[in-house]
Amino acid sequence: MDSNLTLSSHPIGIFDSGIGGLSVARKIRELLPNEDIIYVADSLHAPYGEKSDNYIFQRMDAVTKFLLTHEIKALVVACNTATTTAISKLRTRYLLPIIGIEPGIKPASLSTHTGIIGVLATSRTLQTNSFTALTKRFANNIKIEIQPCPGLVTKIEALDFDSTQTINLLEQYISPLLAKGADTIVLGCTHYNHLSELIAKIAGENVAIIKTDTAVAKEVVRRLSAIKLLTSRDHSGTEKFWTSGPLAIYQQQIERLWGKQSQYYHWSG
Repeated sequence: MDSNLTLSSHPIGIFDSGIGGLSVARKIRELLPNEDIIYVADSLHAPYGEKSDNYIFQRMDAVTKFLLTHEIKALVVACNTATTTAISKLRTRYLLPIIGIEPGIKPASLSTHTGIIGVLATSRTLQTNSFTALTKRFANNIKIEIQPCPGLVTKIEALDFDSTQTINLLEQYISPLLAKGADTIVLGCTHYNHLSELIAKIAGENVAIIKTDTAVAKEVVRRLSAIKLLTSRDHSGTEKFWTSGPLAIYQQQIERLWGKQSQYYHWSG
């Protein structure tokens, strides 16, 4: 049997430090309804945005090794912090297709009218060499205002999407960007996608909100199509959700953000 035909039936692996990457997984599912998906939330070690580069890579490596035991055909690093910190190092270690996600500076640069864009992200993402290089590519045409958002990922992991505390936190982070003239705000952490509607409401109707989950899903389609690894099955794919954190909490998260009929498991990674 053709090896590519056999491999094409294998699942796509996706991981994040927590539930942020589910927004990316959802877009992949929309574009690839027949593919099997395995999602890992490394929740025991979240948030990555407060960890060292070496620690983040160790976790990326551990999750990748686990997903490879499930014979994945491609890996999606659905975490801006992990991507900007060490995806290049991960790619030198493993041969399978590895697709990452980075803040949408390019689409934001095409959207802005004031020439000023704001970036909401974790402190670690904003400090990486990769993010610095990304911003420098567009520095001649636009002004980029960065805003670290400590504490926001914790709120999202707790499914605290619309409390007064969460709203106050968002206002604290968004207001300085608006005051500097930003008319476009980049969501530089996949967790923030779960709050995109609230962020848009706080920012106002004249401010564009840029997410990159759809772009990543399209890149997964492109990469798998190019190497003939899209499944030929004509029935709906399955999803399995794993977490290194407490399973009871993960069950609540998955049922809220994906659906009650989902399969979820604990990984002692």
